[in-house]
Amino acid sequence: MPPQPFMDLAAMGFDNMLADREGIYKVNPHRFEFAQLDGIIKLDYEAGVIAGYRDVKADEYWVRGHIPGRPIFPGVLMIETAAQLVSYYVVSNQPDKGFLGFGGVDGVKFRGSVEPGQRIIMLGKMVEMRPRRSIGDTQAFVDGKMVYEGRITGMWV
Repeated sequence: MPPQPFMDLAAMGFDNMLADREGIYKVNPHRFEFAQLDGIIKLDYEAGVIAGYRDVKADEYWVRGHIPGRPIFPGVLMIETAAQLVSYYVVSNQPDKGFLGFGGVDGVKFRGSVEPGQRIIMLGKMVEMRPRRSIGDTQAFVDGKMVYEGRITGMWV
């Protein structure tokens, strides 16, 4: 049985986005096909939580080859989406520290597949923020069903 979501998924509003892709570019350096987030919909530094989303499109570079005839969003890109969410939280909270690089991933479980045309809601809950590293637990949902969970570690580079 999957764990409970960090936040109420029904309360996620897309009308008052905190950051669209252009806003995310102001914080995260990822561009072009490697920018994995389309929007930030919740950010609460006091509670240590963040929520964002990614719309999986049929014309993305990986669709043709993963898997022909039945494209499935690659798990490694789901992990990268989670890492970019944690990065957005940490860097927007500490903007003068520079680039937060990928330091590790733990406890990843894929609980469902994601296909083109679906929206991934990615949730993050910070576990630890230290001078050299930050750790956040992450969860991803499609249509209210958990499809991923994992712990992301970021290191200042």
